Amino acid sequence: MKNLLGSSIKDLENIALDYGQAAFRGRQIYSWIYNYRNKNKNIDQIEVLPLDFRKKLKDDGFKVSELSFQEKKLANDGTLKLLLSTNDNESIECVGIPTEKRLTACLSSQVGCPMDCKFCATGKEGLKRSLKASEILDQILFIENEMNRKVTNIVFMGMGEPLLNIDELLLSIRSINEDFQISQRKITVSTVAVPKMMSKLSARSFQILGNCQFTLAISLHASNQKTRETIIPSAKNYEIKNIIEDSKQFVKDTGRRVSFEYLMLSGVNDKLEHANELSNLLRGFQCHVNLIQYNQIDEVEFKRASLKNLQLFQSRLSNNGITVSFRKSRGLDKNAACGQLRQNARNK
Repeated sequence: MKNLLGSSIKDLENIALDYGQAAFRGRQIYSWIYNYRNKNKNIDQIEVLPLDFRKKLKDDGFKVSELSFQEKKLANDGTLKLLLSTNDNESIECVGIPTEKRLTACLSSQVGCPMDCKFCATGKEGLKRSLKASEILDQILFIENEMNRKVTNIVFMGMGEPLLNIDELLLSIRSINEDFQISQRKITVSTVAVPKMMSKLSARSFQILGNCQFTLAISLHASNQKTRETIIPSAKNYEIKNIIEDSKQFVKDTGRRVSFEYLMLSGVNDKLEHANELSNLLRGFQCHVNLIQYNQIDEVEFKRASLKNLQLFQSRLSNNGITVSFRKSRGLDKNAACGQLRQNARNK
């Protein structure tokens, strides 16, 4: 199968030329693929192309989409969660998060996840496989088609560990930037942190993209090693002090500030002593802390920290000189936490 999604305009011009067509036919394909108003995902529907050209492309195995619609949930706040099927009958999730001025797409990079974070539904079934760049990009088109808006921001915070799928991740970022016309600075890659992979990410970014302008967000979720291991079992392979040192090197290599995601869990990591500990860990470092309201899952023991504790925690970090913000969870009424919709579908 040859998926045209993710192809550059030059790639598509060359395909047209290979079939004896004029180069502008490739540009027509390009305009058709990346137009969010176009809800058709079949080469037969590219009616600006000659019928015989469309037939040859289809006969030779070219496609535009490898995903199919399975289920959707629309929350009261407008957040849209989609469950999509792959060609090998696996399921992945993506989420469209709208505000008045932007539409953020939360994308998956793998089918399942090997990291087994205790607060997350995705890791309960383990890793099936990594996604191809075309499957990552297709999620954007589904969100745009369903919401009838152009995606403006991207967060790789869906299913999977992006740093265990670096090349396909970066190939998708290339297309998001050049073909979907979304600046790298509006793209965030979230990771639990995998040993040696931050340096690989920065090196491969310069090789594939020519630069590294996206934001790296590290799911820290704890102020010390012991607490982190209870939340993220894989943390035992990566000391928190080493994560911080590697993050500092990433900043030096790329010139980009690192963000630290901190999920506020009641009685686990939400005390002022944790805020002080986190401040000492990050002080003097070009970074930002993003406090996150937990999107509760029935199957796990963790509970959302109170708003009062969250505000006190935020104030303490700020008073300690740490740049901090608070991100409220979206789609709370429609199982928007990572992996919930997929798990519910499997349990039906």
